[in-house]
Amino acid sequence: MSDEEHHFESKADAGASKTYPQQAGTIRKNGYIVIKNRPCKVPHVTRTDYQLIDISEDGFVSLLTENGNTKDDLRLPTDENLLSQIKDGFAEGKDLVVTVMSSMGEEQICALKDIGPK
Repeated sequence: MSDEEHHFESKADAGASKTYPQQAGTIRKNGYIVIKNRPCKVPHVTRTDYQLIDISEDGFVSLLTENGNTKDDLRLPTDENLLSQIKDGFAEGKDLVVTVMSSMGEEQICALKDIGPK
């Protein structure tokens, strides 16, 4: 073998990724993920259940909180299926509980549970 030293100058990237694949269930809040080649911080998401009290004509709902106060600043969901379930159940006089997801200062109704007739 030769005792000569070989020096290589490379200005190209070896193609190694700066990210690695990960299952969705292992992502931690306040961690980072890549969506469409852009880094995004994973937000803290909270889930809260409220009892539906009323639906106003302008599309807002009145919800009962755990401590007995009302929450009147949420709109009905835009999902047609969920929207019709909420309106139909309320019109039938059922006791409904809506699930609200909150993240980054925004809230949205995302699910509905029927807890029986009034």
